[in-house]
Amino acid sequence: MKLTNSEWQLMNCLWERHPATARGIAQRLPEDVKWAYTTIRTLLARLADKGAVREYKEGNTSLYEPLLTRDNARRSALKTLVNQAFDGAYGPLMHFLVNDRRLSAEQRRALAKILKDQTDKRGG
Repeated sequence: MKLTNSEWQLMNCLWERHPATARGIAQRLPEDVKWAYTTIRTLLARLADKGAVREYKEGNTSLYEPLLTRDNARRSALKTLVNQAFDGAYGPLMHFLVNDRRLSAEQRRALAKILKDQTDKRGG
């Protein structure tokens, strides 16, 4: 499921604490985000239409909770990136990441350990 930048911001709030009201989400958005309450409600309605969140009522109050997990959202975003920027191949992505100067030596070691651990788990 593809999320817009605005939808990511709302989902991040919901993943951190849910269920939440639109006003509760508004209070947790970054300070530089100055959306009207109606904008937040519109974005939440779109997320509900996409199946990313569930809206339900408690009395007169609408509450929202994520149906889409953060891992699944990340997986989808990564797949889109790999398809667009790396012709669908993960190898060039990994090569790009490892050779990026912003990746510290510690981060490289951690990445190598993750890859080794996964290889060991899969027996190969």
